[in-house]
Amino acid sequence: MTTPPAAPPRSPFDLSGRCAVVTGAGRGLGQAIAYGLAQAGADLVLLGRPGSQSATRDRVAELGRDVQLVDLDVSDHDAVERVAARVTADRQVDILVNNAGIIDREDSVDVSRQSWNRVVDVNLNGLFLLCQQFGRPMTERGHGKIVNIASLLSFQGGLRVAAYAASKHGVAGVTKALANEWGRFGVQVNAIAPGYMNTDNTTALRADPDRSRSILERIPAGRWGDAADIAGAAVFLSSAAADYVNGHVLVVDGGWMAR
Repeated sequence: MTTPPAAPPRSPFDLSGRCAVVTGAGRGLGQAIAYGLAQAGADLVLLGRPGSQSATRDRVAELGRDVQLVDLDVSDHDAVERVAARVTADRQVDILVNNAGIIDREDSVDVSRQSWNRVVDVNLNGLFLLCQQFGRPMTERGHGKIVNIASLLSFQGGLRVAAYAASKHGVAGVTKALANEWGRFGVQVNAIAPGYMNTDNTTALRADPDRSRSILERIPAGRWGDAADIAGAAVFLSSAAADYVNGHVLVVDGGWMAR
């Protein structure tokens, strides 16, 4: 009797059978991350503003993955709790990627309370609540992955972006705090700090010839990053390959921080 060949070992980067929630996946980094997770085998729930994520849904569906759109303004913290409760009641969420974020560029002496609160509410307060709501069942179940999108401004102060810098420093701190608490429950909480990327957030910088040149001169890779450059890092931190990576802020910046 011939013994059938053994099935090939599963890749540690394979996300087949996993469900990932991604916020702000309508364009830029969020869209690239969602598509990368889907390529690795994950089914997706995309949380974002109404009408903003249809193109991402269509791209993911072409890969044969299950994908659900859920309307959510991350700054509406009551809505965050309601949406998270509804999603977790319907399915097991194995991966959470907190990508939604905003930036306001203004001299610090002119920043209004409304602007400050808006940026912090989306980038930090909403992110923490999403971690809390989706992380609770992960800790109860004994496994899960959370990936927060931080920034180079989790390490630096930047120029004319005080609220953004404060919020992204906070993202790094929350990531480490939750990793400390939840690691013993089998939940890894990490972050990605993108460098200068070719996205809407950097439109003003790229349009300024002097500022753009000064930035590019410091990046050893010699180019602005593409959204797709973040996808591989997100797949890694969402996968079994990163089971012993916890509380880490992974810089993806073309070498900027090395300078």
